[in-house]
Amino acid sequence: MATRSINIGLNDHEREGSICILNSALSNAYILLIKTKKYHWDVVGPQFMTLHKLWEDHYQTLSLSVDEYAERIRMLGGYPVGTAAGFLEWATLTEDPGDILSATEMVTRLVHDHEEIICSLRTAIDKCTEEFHDVGNADFLTGQLEEHESMAWMLRSFIEGEAVRPNGQIPSNRAVGIPAGV
Repeated sequence: MATRSINIGLNDHEREGSICILNSALSNAYILLIKTKKYHWDVVGPQFMTLHKLWEDHYQTLSLSVDEYAERIRMLGGYPVGTAAGFLEWATLTEDPGDILSATEMVTRLVHDHEEIICSLRTAIDKCTEEFHDVGNADFLTGQLEEHESMAWMLRSFIEGEAVRPNGQIPSNRAVGIPAGV
């Protein structure tokens, strides 16, 4: 990975490690941005307007986020992944090309992706702090983690709302496809 030599209190190994973490997180965020936008376009049914507006908010947040990742990488003297092929190579998230899903299935897949990013970011924060001594990126990634936690919570609340009885109990049949304990 090509980087410029700069003096910001991190050695080349530490900066390059943080840049790799950021490029992976950038790629996941970009894949999630694409999926969110696609679902925004494709959603139908009684939840159309609610989800259409929610996903518009989410993809605007994700769009800002990917720009922040790229800028953070440049601050470290690196170069961000910037192609579709590169994003697919660096991301752990996968696409679902050609799938036309129900609104609930779209939400379920987005929850899964946000949760995967959340877990990945927790690991990345630890690695930035412990291995790369990069508290700046750990702090930046913590902010990103909080954004994904918020979006996942909103989406999870939408799905759980379909399965919660007025008394707050969740039916045992789990008809909406959420694993028990979620």
